[in-house]
Amino acid sequence: MHKRAFLITLRLLFGTAVLIAIIIQAIHTAKVGVFNTTNYLSYFTNLSNIVAAFVLIISGLSLLKLNHRRADVTDDLIRGAATLYMVIVGIVYVLLLSNEAVGLMLPWVNILLHYIMPAVVLADWLFQPPRTKLSLRQTLPWFIFPLVYLPYTLIRGHQTYWYPYPFLNPIKVDGYLGVAMYCVAILAAFIVVSWGIVWLGNRLRAESSAESSVERRNKQR
Repeated sequence: MHKRAFLITLRLLFGTAVLIAIIIQAIHTAKVGVFNTTNYLSYFTNLSNIVAAFVLIISGLSLLKLNHRRADVTDDLIRGAATLYMVIVGIVYVLLLSNEAVGLMLPWVNILLHYIMPAVVLADWLFQPPRTKLSLRQTLPWFIFPLVYLPYTLIRGHQTYWYPYPFLNPIKVDGYLGVAMYCVAILAAFIVVSWGIVWLGNRLRAESSAESSVERRNKQR
């Protein structure tokens, strides 16, 4: 019961906080600068945080309504996708963007979206591991979002001369070869992190199942 209450609180609190932060940041940007909705929603960080926020809120509400629910691989894969995207957001920001000027971004929003949320979503995945055993083949749909996002960003950037991140701007990284090198490195990170999420999830699930079996046997004695 305590674990369930903790998960409900964590998911609803941070899910709601992120949505509020993204709205406040949009209002702040509109007040002090030129605000472009399409540009704002073209940041992988913003999109990933929005996805993660809704996943947290929906999964938190589901715990409020149901005490027991059958394991659903779809739910696990959706949570896993949100976890992957947020971990990548954290890694890319720390390695490639932490020394970049965040412009009009509010400092507390920056910390919430780039540091706190990646840690929270990963902790949520580890605290409540998937209820079904996942395979790497099942995670292939996780790559649809980044593989659609990349060409969209490059094509739109070529047309508008605006790129959400400097490593996607060919002018700043010695042409499209530089962009390609960064993209390959980030893709490798996606693959490694995906494997890590699946491996950790399956291991923690197995340990949790083993502990539950021991508890049931002890109660029956």
